[in-house]
Amino acid sequence: MIIKTFGWSFAVTIIALAGALFLGGPTALALVAILCVLEISLSFDNAVVNATILEKMNAFWQKMFLTVGILIAVFGMRLLFPLLIVGVTAGLNPVEAVNLAREGGPIDQPGTYAYLLHEAHPSIAAFGGMFLMMLFLDFIFEDRDIQWLHWLERPLAKIGKLDQLSVVIALVALVLAAELLAKDAGEVMVAGGLGIVTYLLVNGLGELFENAGEDASEEDGAERSGPNQLVKASGKAAFFLFMYLEVLDASFSFDGVIGAFAITQDIFIIAVGLGVGAMYIRSMTVYLIRKGTLKSYVYLEHGAFWAIGALATILLISIKTEVPEVVTGLIGVGFIAAALVSSILRNRRHPELVEEIHAGHHEETDATPAETDAAVGARQQ
Repeated sequence: MIIKTFGWSFAVTIIALAGALFLGGPTALALVAILCVLEISLSFDNAVVNATILEKMNAFWQKMFLTVGILIAVFGMRLLFPLLIVGVTAGLNPVEAVNLAREGGPIDQPGTYAYLLHEAHPSIAAFGGMFLMMLFLDFIFEDRDIQWLHWLERPLAKIGKLDQLSVVIALVALVLAAELLAKDAGEVMVAGGLGIVTYLLVNGLGELFENAGEDASEEDGAERSGPNQLVKASGKAAFFLFMYLEVLDASFSFDGVIGAFAITQDIFIIAVGLGVGAMYIRSMTVYLIRKGTLKSYVYLEHGAFWAIGALATILLISIKTEVPEVVTGLIGVGFIAAALVSSILRNRRHPELVEEIHAGHHEETDATPAETDAAVGARQQ
């Protein structure tokens, strides 16, 4: 299972490290390795969330996310996106942006590529922070059968019945961040507003086509993931879920890309190091799905979304105050670790619930996953 799932990641790692050593010597080798670790530590919660969404897609679109999606993640977000941001903010054409990036230079020297990208950070942080905050708020305001932090999630689910509460809170947070943290409040407001609009648009279209696809698939007897499981999204539904995942990955990558310039100003080393890390995120996503980890450790999803909320907050704080990447990574890992420990303790206290999950995963029954989760949640309470 490990070799099958992580095989490509291992192969790409070897090629990347060997290439870095050959072209740039021991220094380039060390930088690629550090950036790879940075990306993995910052994005494990991304893998958990990816897995929850990817499970809804059919095999074709899962493969698209793990092939075409990785190309977009590596070349689009880790290489082209920073060039685009610098080009737009500095008024440079693509060739000039590439030449500026190749020249390098320290992050604190005006006019360098790293400096210009750092200057664009408030807008980037506002966009990514608001997108992730909307994702987090929609999760915690939803009434769920299985809850992790009962004392907090129950009251949040109750007040979450207010229509569009997530949008209201996100806008309030954006206004406060713009007024209290930003040098240019208008710039941050526009970027953050675009982040909210992007989330609402992509998420809304995904849900629309997913529901339409499920209705059509149920009539046609379409593809299912198993005898008891829901119809897998395909066609337009899967396409918008794919787009949703790509925007989500982009939001997660902002802090890693910006933070990488504190380590090196070479855009190609950054793209290689973060790209290798992104490969492992994809592999971890597949591993979580194939092992049924999210079903066995039911609080992992909750921990990932609370980590997303923390990351969204950190991005907004970073508009004014730089937050070390190690802090961001440790907070994310901390939430995931706490959720994993809680899941293990829950499984030990209620081994019959684990058996129910495994039975529902491998045997034919009349219960749907939603009904199974409801039953498990009721017994957990």
